[in-house]
Amino acid sequence: MARKKASEFYWVPPFKSDCEELLGRFQLSESVRFEVFSAIWRELDFSSVFFGISSKSEKRSFTRLTLTTAYSYLLPPYSFQIRVGALYLIYGLYYMQPAWPKEKIRIALKDWYDLQKLVADAKSCQHLDIVYIFKRLLLEKAFYFTALPKKLTFQSSERIQHHVNEEFRGCRDAVGEVASVEMLDEIANVHGHYERLKKLSLPTSLGVTLINLTDSIGHCVLEYRKWQEEIAAAKKKDFKQNETTQKSESTSRADMLAAIKSKSCSHASKGTRSRRHRPVEIATTSNSGSDQALLKSHVRPPSLKTRTYNHFGKPGEPEQTKDWLLSVKEEDTRALKRKDSRRFKWHSN
Repeated sequence: MARKKASEFYWVPPFKSDCEELLGRFQLSESVRFEVFSAIWRELDFSSVFFGISSKSEKRSFTRLTLTTAYSYLLPPYSFQIRVGALYLIYGLYYMQPAWPKEKIRIALKDWYDLQKLVADAKSCQHLDIVYIFKRLLLEKAFYFTALPKKLTFQSSERIQHHVNEEFRGCRDAVGEVASVEMLDEIANVHGHYERLKKLSLPTSLGVTLINLTDSIGHCVLEYRKWQEEIAAAKKKDFKQNETTQKSESTSRADMLAAIKSKSCSHASKGTRSRRHRPVEIATTSNSGSDQALLKSHVRPPSLKTRTYNHFGKPGEPEQTKDWLLSVKEEDTRALKRKDSRRFKWHSN
């Protein structure tokens, strides 16, 4: 079983806590401006995370781990502000890294759509500093598109796990937090006290607030939760339908491939090993040129033994001597002539 490297035990947890500290302060600022993020960066002196590493190999390994850790906050289910802070964090880490050539940011192709949607939302809300940071990274060719955001090693049995920080989640039940039971009781007490004071000072015909305010708020909260449950059930149903259709398609494809393999194996088993020693049957009809070409391709070339016998003769036979230049008569001038070698002639148009 493959074990994690020592660097992942000693480097990732403290750096992750530093990232959450930086992003937590950026979340409390309730802003998405790069100016605010850079002020928090300088306040924490975040560029000093690369100090203390002297080895070049450790610098590159630590830089790769920092970019991978910061990349995990760039994707859902984190809120828009946390994802923007993660983009700023990756931008700062990329330009402050000590490795050269610079280590690129690994982005999985499945996450590219989420990143583009984040930039499109920022552009629609006129957050142009987010768009500028993203375009700057694109122009620098800082992204490295891969199948997975983390590099896997040989025989690695551990899966990539993402521990989501619940404080940074974007899809929290804000209505449930506001309209809790304690909050509704407090609203009911304040509303009752207001009604009593109104009866003492103002005429009863004046109706500024609702009489059953607490019941109306509770009814609205119940309708909202029911609507959320219906949407979640519809999404779950669609996911199951897509999963079943994909399974059926994969099953039918597997059955088709199995049928093709079995059919090809049954045809291949009919041929015997002595088939290559059979004489080639020459086709009687010369209409189809493709059949003749196929027969010619199956004709085996002569073996080395046959070619040796043809060139030097069989053992025991008299040697066939060939006239050499020294044994040629002086009157025979043809032996002194070289054979004309045909050369390629260029034709100028």
